[in-house]
Amino acid sequence: MDLPAPKPGTMIHGYPPYTPSKGEEYMSDEQYAHFRAILVAWRQELVEEADRTVHHLQDEAANLPDPADRATQEEEFALELRTRDRERKLLKKIEKALEKINEGEYGYCEACGIEIGIRRLEARPTAELCIDCKELAEIKEKQLAG
Repeated sequence: MDLPAPKPGTMIHGYPPYTPSKGEEYMSDEQYAHFRAILVAWRQELVEEADRTVHHLQDEAANLPDPADRATQEEEFALELRTRDRERKLLKKIEKALEKINEGEYGYCEACGIEIGIRRLEARPTAELCIDCKELAEIKEKQLAG
């Protein structure tokens, strides 16, 4: 099951969606190059955002005399740091996906081994499971939590 093709003009981290040629084999060298470029661009965006956060925290850190202003600033910093922590975890997933590309294992479900699909990978380049296995994992997770 593959997702529908993206709308014309859609960009994925600065790259247009991949259009396989007729009869092209799944995860061809061109497809690996496409996803490598997307992942590298995404990683670069996240690293640049982290750098901006560091500079923002350094530049904006002030000992504000008003407790309400200080609390607001601390809350903004905490939110920014939580976001960066989530992005740090995402960077690990991006690195893992790049390793899988280098090993020739990218694009296949870790649970059942079938093709994940180009459109799903473009929607979530770090996907490790096909749609069916991901849905099953989410159902199991809900049952354990509920």
